[in-house]
Amino acid sequence: MKNIKCAIIGSGNIGTDLMYKILRNSNLLDCQAVIGIDPESEGLALAKDEGVYIASQGLAAFAETDTFKEIEIFFDATSAYAHAEHHSIVSEAGKQLIDLTPAAIGPYCIPVVNLDEHLQENNVNLVTCGGQATIPMVAAVNQVSKVNYAEIVASVSSKSAGPGTRANIDEFTKTTALGLEKVGGATKAKAIIVLNPAEPPLLMRNTVFTLSEDTDTKIIEKSIEEMVQRVQAYVPGYRLKQKVQFERFGSNNPVRIPGYGEFEGVKSSIFLEVEGEGHYLPKYAGNLDIMTSAALGTAEALARKRL
Repeated sequence: MKNIKCAIIGSGNIGTDLMYKILRNSNLLDCQAVIGIDPESEGLALAKDEGVYIASQGLAAFAETDTFKEIEIFFDATSAYAHAEHHSIVSEAGKQLIDLTPAAIGPYCIPVVNLDEHLQENNVNLVTCGGQATIPMVAAVNQVSKVNYAEIVASVSSKSAGPGTRANIDEFTKTTALGLEKVGGATKAKAIIVLNPAEPPLLMRNTVFTLSEDTDTKIIEKSIEEMVQRVQAYVPGYRLKQKVQFERFGSNNPVRIPGYGEFEGVKSSIFLEVEGEGHYLPKYAGNLDIMTSAALGTAEALARKRL
């Protein structure tokens, strides 16, 4: 029985895919509304077809309606720039907000790593798609071998990067790098995103490099594989592309990272692929699917707490 009423701010690709996930996959959440700013948007039309209340004048106008009062959990699937206003409106009303933008107003949340720590927060931030894909891997290494440096490259199909994603590129790199440090546990970190124009479009690929203290590589590999399985519980298309590769570096041949210093120990190279479930978005848009999957998982954890 669906008991927790929720609403989605943003009627673009991410917001629409999230709506379908809630409608089809959740037994706890009741999607009451989709809020946009373009009356002609496809997302609002699809929401209306599903019998979901639509609002086309933005969150401020929706906040004046009776429907707003009934909502317990809001998802923000707009942009980092717009999120500040949305946070103000939702927090003043004492309601829960799950942020799918890189605004980073609330604490960073990666469900398999630190969700339990933030169930009391009114605003939780899901970092970025690259963060959701790669931070669990850095955290897995850090659990068994202190990560001194982490670097990730997220390659996504340019077709899966809509206006909101492109407007947030700068925030993506900053927020993901901070997430690798704050949640993943890396002392220093760097993040890069690549919009791949290949045709046909390629699935989301993520390369993760960690430089950690010298440890038995079998222990690192086991921790990574266990973390992959945990992510797959809510993102079925998340997988390793090949076995983890390892190299060792000592004081006589340290790794030199320009701008970050020299590092000794074990270098772990992790290669990931993320395939979407294809609810609304094409399967190659794993970068968007992992965000909506993380948002759904976070909301259901919050819903179970409330119930």
